[in-house]
Amino acid sequence: MHQPDPPSRPRRRLLLGLGGAAALAGCAQQPAAPEPQARVRVKVFPGAQNLGLFAAAQQGFFTRRHLDVDLQFTQNSVELRTGLATGAFDIAHAAVDNAVAMRDPGGQDVVIVSGGDNSMNELFVQPEITSIAQLRGRTLIVDAPNTAYALQARKILKDRGLLPGDYVVKEVGGTFQRIRAMQQDKSNAASMLNPPFSLQALASGLRSLGKVSDLLGPYQASGAFAMRPWAQANGSVVERYLAAWIEGTRWGLAPANREPAIALLAQRLQLERPLAEATYAVLGTGLARDVAFDAPGFARLLAIRAEMEGQWGGQPPPPERFVDLQWYRRALRRVA
Repeated sequence: MHQPDPPSRPRRRLLLGLGGAAALAGCAQQPAAPEPQARVRVKVFPGAQNLGLFAAAQQGFFTRRHLDVDLQFTQNSVELRTGLATGAFDIAHAAVDNAVAMRDPGGQDVVIVSGGDNSMNELFVQPEITSIAQLRGRTLIVDAPNTAYALQARKILKDRGLLPGDYVVKEVGGTFQRIRAMQQDKSNAASMLNPPFSLQALASGLRSLGKVSDLLGPYQASGAFAMRPWAQANGSVVERYLAAWIEGTRWGLAPANREPAIALLAQRLQLERPLAEATYAVLGTGLARDVAFDAPGFARLLAIRAEMEGQWGGQPPPPERFVDLQWYRRALRRVA
């Protein structure tokens, strides 16, 4: 029987090359090994700013990224900062000025890893008060007097002529505690409130003297932060967590998901349907797209802290001292 001639050397090389390419293609088509399951303990303030986290849990975005997220509510910023520093939980969601305070003057190695929202705060007062000037001699209630929204309020009052000593600052706790304090005791004259509590305040007769975005300008408010050593040791977990949160925020703000998103807010925050609808309407201009970090708003935050607390000799340090967005950028690539 006639045997076919063996392939020539060039053709043999070609066949071997094609075989190698096919083998490589077969390897490329193999599914990547799943990333290990990880438990992430997260602490947040109650509020509508958590819509993306609620959605990520309900819609399975955390689960698909092999994350078991334990979402806890905090009573106040002192509890939150202390718990993060001592390892009681892994990631905090709150006004990122808390992270700044933990670092300076607290000396804790904390890092901000994303943005979140612009605070959606309004300055609320008792019904008989019609101007900021009428707060002279009255009481401003806050969470912690030297961080975040307390500094917002103090700066707003200072810009309108009320200096420290012209009013009393009283520490009460988180937003849900402050609205109750204002409703129950008229001597608590003013506080910063965000939704849904700001909408509840209006319904109960309290008066808004304006939104922070109008009274103060851009501001980087809530974001995610963690202890830097933990973030560095768990980079994949941080990326997957942020990616799921981005997906949850996209889902929550998508017009097609308006109805289920309102129902989710009503369920998680125990709101009546009309209040949940009004709260959802505010989120479109309050939540940052893809929980992006607001660099100009953060520069404003640092400038306010330098002015109101006298830190850093009155000159704010570079943002890089507090912020590292490497995990956020990789999370965006995961989502894409």
